[in-house]
Amino acid sequence: MLTGKQKRFLRSKAHHLTPIFQVGKSGVNENMIQQIDDALEKRELIKVSILQNCFEDKDEIAHQLTDGTGAELVQLIGHTIVLYKESKEHKTIELP
Repeated sequence: MLTGKQKRFLRSKAHHLTPIFQVGKSGVNENMIQQIDDALEKRELIKVSILQNCFEDKDEIAHQLTDGTGAELVQLIGHTIVLYKESKEHKTIELP
């Protein structure tokens, strides 16, 4: 689990990032979870945006993504989810 200090640090790092995944009306599927997991291994910190046409609850989507990838939910603000997962081979972010 991330501490409050670590979450603040990661939020500041994520501020300038653009979302690289979008959840649409089809919701979250296995393929998307696998792609997000791969992206987390390379980048450690990513943003996922939830489109207006998505009918699922954004809290439920965030829960599905964190469960499926094993990532930590850093922030859920508006229609944007910020996820963090420590990389095994491409570690670049040093947590405070």
